[in-house]
Amino acid sequence: MDPFADTLQRLREAFSSGRTRPAEFRAAQLNGLSRFLRENKQLLLEALAQDLHKSAFEAEVSEISISQNEINLALRNLRAWMKDEKVSKNLATQLDSAFIRKEPFGLVLILSPWNYPLNLSLGPLVGALAAGNCVVLKPSEISKSTEKVLAEVLPGYLDQSCFAVVLGGPQETGRLLEHKFDYIFFTGNPQVGKIVMAAAAKHLTPVTLELGGKNPCYVDDNCDPQTVANRVAFFRCFNAGQTCVAPDYVLCSPEMQARLVPALQSAITRFYGDDPQSSPNLGRIISEKHFQRLQGLLSCGRVAIGGQSDESDLYIAPTVLVDVQETEPVMQEEIFGPILPIVNVRSLGQAIDFINRREKPLALYVFSKSSQVVKRVLAQTSSGGFCGNDGFMHLTLASLPFGGVGSSGMGNYHGKFSFDTFSHHRACLLRPPGLEKIYAIRYPPHTPRNLRVLLMAMETRSCSCTLL
Repeated sequence: MDPFADTLQRLREAFSSGRTRPAEFRAAQLNGLSRFLRENKQLLLEALAQDLHKSAFEAEVSEISISQNEINLALRNLRAWMKDEKVSKNLATQLDSAFIRKEPFGLVLILSPWNYPLNLSLGPLVGALAAGNCVVLKPSEISKSTEKVLAEVLPGYLDQSCFAVVLGGPQETGRLLEHKFDYIFFTGNPQVGKIVMAAAAKHLTPVTLELGGKNPCYVDDNCDPQTVANRVAFFRCFNAGQTCVAPDYVLCSPEMQARLVPALQSAITRFYGDDPQSSPNLGRIISEKHFQRLQGLLSCGRVAIGGQSDESDLYIAPTVLVDVQETEPVMQEEIFGPILPIVNVRSLGQAIDFINRREKPLALYVFSKSSQVVKRVLAQTSSGGFCGNDGFMHLTLASLPFGGVGSSGMGNYHGKFSFDTFSHHRACLLRPPGLEKIYAIRYPPHTPRNLRVLLMAMETRSCSCTLL
């Protein structure tokens, strides 16, 4: 018995009826999402605290507020985004209407992760609904409390003929992926991303893959170590380090390391106190499995700061590792915890070579008072996103696309980019039925003169003429 067949059939029938296409319907769904956030804020805060020990500050900033901002932006701009986009024409098409129409794909699957279980579910959902799709949302089974709210409460705020939440672990997700969808949006690790992409390929279904990777953070000798330490420690330890765009390791000279490590100790103590485990501002590791993986990484290099852990509390202390070798496990996998290895390089060129030897990261960070240093790293590397002299603040701008490149992902979203991701851009040309004598130049028998005229008329340049 297929547990998903009836649900998917219901959603396909709703899409085929045209129900999701009008702007009024899309706006109603977005307003429903907005009400869900407003009316269940306390419930969501409690769920995020239960799942990840998220403070109210972190939950508000990185889950609730950012989701609400995406909804508000989509509601303000929905009709403008939906509007046909006029395009330039050549001489041969001057009497025609040429435009791009943004059409919904149809039935969309969103597979969301556990680390930001609300934001990374609702963010893509806003784009999918604004674009007029029917949506199946599969939240992570690992963040159980948030999954429960999304499954039991959210559907009541949306049209359930066009939206469904499905539950389950890897086995159920595998069965779900056997079905044909019109678009799949996945956020998670590269290993599962390959499974999703292989399943999508069987149906030639397009995908967005929001993956991860090891995000480098180069610290130049020409910078203030305390400012750098404040920013790196904050973004490394935000959500207990379980952020796909967190700085994953530091590259710096031995001289900068000697200045940076005491500054990191100062920042960590200031943020979380002498006993970070008792701080209300530091999250916890999501599960025992992930805790044990992180505990194993603490043996890499030499612990310069932190290193404590408590499995009964799923607590890993904010930790800085030095004397780390590139071949050690902590440098072979995405850390996804509050552990920061420092690797020594002798020059900017060596740092760039180190970055470029590895897979392209989701984000790349550079700290320097020299704009030339920042610009050189930007020019000579590749990454999904880039930020000079701060952490992942680029994520807060809906005007910037968020996505990876290479093994850190494909496709992007946020703001209008989300709407575009979930829209088929249909190329349209409408020609008047008459004027056959003008268009007859295309037909055989062909002559050199007709070929010259036709090629001139088809040149891909913008033409301001109004008549042939």
